[in-house]
Amino acid sequence: MNRHRKWRSTDKDRGQVALEYIGFIPILLFVALCGIQLGWVGYVHQQAETAARTAARVEARTPGAGSAAGTAAISSGLDAKVDVDRGPAAVTAKVSIPIKSIVPGLSIEPASATAIMPNDDPKVTGP
Repeated sequence: MNRHRKWRSTDKDRGQVALEYIGFIPILLFVALCGIQLGWVGYVHQQAETAARTAARVEARTPGAGSAAGTAAISSGLDAKVDVDRGPAAVTAKVSIPIKSIVPGLSIEPASATAIMPNDDPKVTGP
């Protein structure tokens, strides 16, 4: 009979661990979403840099093809804006990609990158 009373005295704490776990789940989910968001931000910035370098390099060799090449060089799901400016000595490509947020209430600036390449067009620089 003594063992039976001891069992009943610990019976009060049976759901405590479950309640603590349920209370901690939102914090774990928020931390996981922040980690995923950080990875996504890094990925989009890397894609912006790739698009800018590609657009500037292709535009320097083939006038008029840089913007399309920059857009084609990155993932198709990204809504990239590629602007190419040809000067007499250099080509400048500017890329801006909006970053979508998966963390509620978080506003993130678009990823932007700029690349400058020397103008290699034989019509401009000569043979």
